[in-house]
Amino acid sequence: MARKGFQQQLSELREEILYMSEIVLERLRMGLDAQETKDESLAKEVIEGDHEINELYLGLEQDCIDLFALQQPVAGDLRFIAASFKIITDLERVADLATNLGEYTLQAERDLYPDVDIQGIGDAVIEMVEKAMTAYAEDDAERCFEIDDRDDDIDAMCEDASGIVVRDLIETEIDDTSSDTEIESLMSEVSRLLLTIRDLERVGDHAVNIAARTLYMIENSDELIY
Repeated sequence: MARKGFQQQLSELREEILYMSEIVLERLRMGLDAQETKDESLAKEVIEGDHEINELYLGLEQDCIDLFALQQPVAGDLRFIAASFKIITDLERVADLATNLGEYTLQAERDLYPDVDIQGIGDAVIEMVEKAMTAYAEDDAERCFEIDDRDDDIDAMCEDASGIVVRDLIETEIDDTSSDTEIESLMSEVSRLLLTIRDLERVGDHAVNIAARTLYMIENSDELIY
């Protein structure tokens, strides 16, 4: 009976982590929508909602610690708990990056660089996290490798987007007639957009981390971790 209870606890832990991932991805979508529509109320909702994610994280962290300490798991169960512990950290950091998007929206003064497809990059990294969590839910090792391969495409998308911003900045005519306010505003928007691209690239990195820990959980393989 005790072992059956332990397996039930592991099943519940997985379900709670999947629930956390749904909330995190919802906040990430909201952050992207807030940037696209310049919706300050939506941006504030994302920022204020970070507290809920932190509470979920702390609760799940304690659950993992309790399972380590009280159940003394071995073999596959030990790997599952260890991987889950790492995965909730990646999810919490994705939520922090979503909060950043909300903050960038509040700081924005104008919309520059329509050729930069922020939404496209955002959709791609959201899909990566979704697939990583599906791999975790279904013990799907093959999907873990697919996510790792996809990261190269995300890196290329982000590099291209950053290149557009930098080239445009170089080509922008700033002369003696440009006021300090105009120059400061331009540099602020450039910085905001580059930070947005960087943060979305990091979301993709966290998806790879989740896939790597999932592969370790399933096959006791550290191939994607290093």
